[in-house]
Amino acid sequence: MKTKIFLIDDEPILLKLLQIQFLELGGFIVETFTTGEHCIDNLSDNPDIIISDYYMNSIVKDAMNGLETLDKIKSINTAIPVIILSSQSKIDVAVNCMHHKAVDYVVKNEFAFLRLQKIIKNILSYQKKQQFK
Repeated sequence: MKTKIFLIDDEPILLKLLQIQFLELGGFIVETFTTGEHCIDNLSDNPDIIISDYYMNSIVKDAMNGLETLDKIKSINTAIPVIILSSQSKIDVAVNCMHHKAVDYVVKNEFAFLRLQKIIKNILSYQKKQQFK
């Protein structure tokens, strides 16, 4: 069964790049969104994992940021793992995201996709173990 990933980022090029990378790996269905609001409107599509940018106001100026999106997702469904992906490398930003119940925080750099793969593998492994308890 394929894993459904929602990607949220206001940078269209990065969004497309991540989508292509996940699709090339195989085993994934990928839906992309440029705002948190649009993602939340589509939560009924039941994503297995959501990867969200931290800042998302370059296209829609008053769009929710990653933390607001994360909080809203968790208020609707606490079981959906959310990973925050950001150019912010400040430790307090990462810690704050974890306090808001993000599964992990990944800094956008040349290793980001490899980190995302590893985190997703761990999430899926954990979920599989929980099914058999």
